[in-house]
Amino acid sequence: MDYSKSDEAIEKLSQEEYRVTQRNGTEHPGTGKYLYNKEAGLYVDIVSGEPLFTSNDKFDSGCGWPSFSKPVDPAFIQEINDTSHGMIRTEVRSTHGDSHLGHVFEDGPISLGGLRYCINSASLRFIPYDKLDEQGYGQYKNLIVNNNEQ
Repeated sequence: MDYSKSDEAIEKLSQEEYRVTQRNGTEHPGTGKYLYNKEAGLYVDIVSGEPLFTSNDKFDSGCGWPSFSKPVDPAFIQEINDTSHGMIRTEVRSTHGDSHLGHVFEDGPISLGGLRYCINSASLRFIPYDKLDEQGYGQYKNLIVNNNEQ
């Protein structure tokens, strides 16, 4: 697949999605549409479509945003030093879409690798497990445990 940022994709964004992905915004804690999503599937960049996180790597951190222990492929994630707002953090951006996704912290569960990718729902599009093939992401099915097929 060709993962890239396009004017057409940007024009389809809601105001909130645009503010978060293109203006480095943050959605209000507890408001993201994927915060409580427990469905099996893949989370992709809302702008470029590049695969970012799986439902298997999602966990409840209690921080108010969807949290993931690792990306699908580190090549699709850029980690950038962020000193805005008087803090030292690591910003997470998509490689091809250049979307602001959120931040990564080193306070995740040790059993999952110790990282917490704190990601804005507004920067993501969720693809349910049973739609992966038809949307061109079938190669990622082996990374996702689908409890409905057991």
